[in-house]
Amino acid sequence: MTVVGQFPRVVVEDPDMGIVMPDGCRLSARVWMPRDAGDDPVPAILEYIPYRKRDGTTPRDEMMHPYLAGHGYACVRVDMRGNGESGGVMEDEYTQSEMDDAVAVIDWLSRQPWCNGAVGMMGKSWGGFNCLQAAFNQPPALKAVISVCATTDRFADDIHFKGGCLLGENFGWGAVMLSYSSRPADPALRGDWRADWLARLEAEPWLAPVWAAHQAKDDYWKHGSVGMDYARMTVPVMIWGGWADNYMNTVDHLVRNVPAPCQGVVGPWVHQYPHTAVPGPQVGFLQLSLRWWDRWLKGAENGAEDDPAMRAYMIHSAPPDACAPHRAGHWVAEAAWPSARVSGRVLHLSQAGLGEAGPFSVAVNTPQHLGMQTGEFFPMGLNAEMPGDQRGEDALSVCFDTAPLSAELDLLGAARLRLRLSSDQPLGFVVVRLNDVAPDGASVRIAHGMLNLCHRDSMERPAPMVPGQEVEVEVVVDQTAYRLAAGHRLRVALSTTYWPFLWPSPKAATLVVTAGHLVLPVHEGSANEWDPPPAEHAPPAPLREIRAPRARRVIEEDMLAGTRTLVVETDEGVFENMAHGLVMEESLTERWEITPDDPLSAKATHVWEQRRSRGDWAVRTRAEAEMTASETHLRMRARLQAWEGEVLVFERDWDDAVPRQFV
Repeated sequence: MTVVGQFPRVVVEDPDMGIVMPDGCRLSARVWMPRDAGDDPVPAILEYIPYRKRDGTTPRDEMMHPYLAGHGYACVRVDMRGNGESGGVMEDEYTQSEMDDAVAVIDWLSRQPWCNGAVGMMGKSWGGFNCLQAAFNQPPALKAVISVCATTDRFADDIHFKGGCLLGENFGWGAVMLSYSSRPADPALRGDWRADWLARLEAEPWLAPVWAAHQAKDDYWKHGSVGMDYARMTVPVMIWGGWADNYMNTVDHLVRNVPAPCQGVVGPWVHQYPHTAVPGPQVGFLQLSLRWWDRWLKGAENGAEDDPAMRAYMIHSAPPDACAPHRAGHWVAEAAWPSARVSGRVLHLSQAGLGEAGPFSVAVNTPQHLGMQTGEFFPMGLNAEMPGDQRGEDALSVCFDTAPLSAELDLLGAARLRLRLSSDQPLGFVVVRLNDVAPDGASVRIAHGMLNLCHRDSMERPAPMVPGQEVEVEVVVDQTAYRLAAGHRLRVALSTTYWPFLWPSPKAATLVVTAGHLVLPVHEGSANEWDPPPAEHAPPAPLREIRAPRARRVIEEDMLAGTRTLVVETDEGVFENMAHGLVMEESLTERWEITPDDPLSAKATHVWEQRRSRGDWAVRTRAEAEMTASETHLRMRARLQAWEGEVLVFERDWDDAVPRQFV
């Protein structure tokens, strides 16, 4: 990775440019632009998120935005209402107010004397969502977007529900936002920081139960889901994803459906920008972004619109590694998507395994602790957050294997598994893992898919199963690009549990499967077809390490109580920003506990601590959250505390019970 410090245009920075919304709320922006932009106006590139430009995203901001600014853009990093130095309060994610603010900011940027009137929008995760949403809302000045790790469907394919199943991270993300949004503005930029902080704390929402209450794809989830009407996506879109992230499906959805010029790139990466993400290889995301921006914001005739519709890194068979720093593979480039080089190959489930059709009947009822090697919904780095060796999970599952492959098998796209099954319970789900099994028995998860059986016919109109009644269901496995080595076997592993990735059903369901077939997206003619530019970035932020980060991830077994617990501890260390003296500290402890024979034993507890200080000024917040369940309700409790120095200035408790309708 190359650090670039010299650019075609000299860059200046404003740490707190005010952008006033139509209702008078002032949003704070950190802006980098060419020093001579007043005389030679440039396009603006907006990144608009709640993660605090003053401390939260400073390291990545300083590597990206000065780089783009030095090539002739005004890069504008805005904190949303109620976050960082922006005014107002936080209400929820992707609210109408949030979207209206984005439209207003884009309009404001287009009218500044240093802007040529053209605006682009970029972002990752939340920022990837809202730049797609801005394109959907069609502000006139918005000319193109670059989205990284986002979704088109907030219900079926986001951090709250997946395939209609309630994700454990619905609770986890609620705890994250309770902690993140509790931090105050920096007193160096806001003299009224204390009054603003107390107002934020009083308005702080506990969102996990709000999200969990919407157990079907209703209007709440349709709002902000751009897949509801792709025809509205009329500006060019570049969409990036990672195979180690859980937003990889979005690339296919957008490239397949958006009417405007749309290109996708998917690498082996976790939930990070592609010039810094693991596993490698990293790519020159910033150079490729400049090519996109130059074409659509400056009108450069550089041929960017003729680049491949889909560029995907095809991962090669390798031993399982939850901390893999690099994945062997090669790049595939498809001029059109869907690809004419992909065809469906049908493999049947039978008593003999996976291959030829044959009659069979098998009961699936797996232990509640199956799934602890699944990894995180969006892994961020190398703290064993990616899937580990699946052979232990496979031993608890019902598996169907091919014979050892006589030749390499290349997959590109989404596999689909069709099953005929019945359930002895009205509520339940099925999980499908597609695994690469080496000759020594090591098992690597290629991709997974899951379906809440209440949603077998509709995400909008779920209905409980009728116990004992056979139905046909289809489970769509996540998109993948993967080459299985000759001599390896392809495995389909079925389970009725997936803890803590999915919250367990109220009763342990037994599924009886009597037929099934898998349609594989087999890719032909693959070779290395793209050599991306190497990763570059601007100089990193001037951070002084006071205490080094550390992390711990273990699976505990209590031999007396019979519980199995996934424990995650992350200490982000202590750092001082030498540019303005702010000292930052953050830590997290998660416990995901369950007993193998009791779904109602599931318990999740998270504790987040945030500290900020400078000189004799110091603040601290602590967010504690707990989730349990009965047969009829999901219970989510939380406590938020805040200290100024050693004085407790705020404390609040929540205790919510959400009826279980379909989960």
